[in-house]
Order: sequence, then C-alpha cells, then structure tokens
Amino acid sequence: MPFSYNRLWKLLIDENMTKTDFRNAVGISTNTLAKMGRNENVAFDVLDRICVLFDCKVEDVMEHIK
Repeated sequence: MPFSYNRLWKLLIDENMTKTDFRNAVGISTNTLAKMGRNENVAFDVLDRICVLFDCKVEDVMEHIK
C-alpha cells in the first residue's frame, strides 16, 4: 500500500459530501471508488478530476506511504 487516500476521506467529511455524491461529481465508477477505499492505484486523470473538483493539489487528497 504505497498510497493512502485518508486525506480525501477527511476532505469529503469536511465538505459534508457522501461517497456517492463524490463519485457522481468526479464521474468515476464504483470500482474506482472501491480501489481508492483499498488504497490501490488509480489513473492520473481521476486524480486530476478530483483536484479540479476541490480546487486543490494532489497532496491534499493522497499521500505516499513509505
């Protein structure tokens, strides 16, 4: 598990956004959302869409775990 999306889950809480609302807003499949829930790799275009949605940097939604 080289990456963690815990920052994203906290951001969703802060924005009072459900995972379903988030999935629909970003335009990702339930499969991609599940991969993120398991801290697996997702495509860079998904990360780009997330950053555009929240007007943030990629490090605001994920972190590299050594």
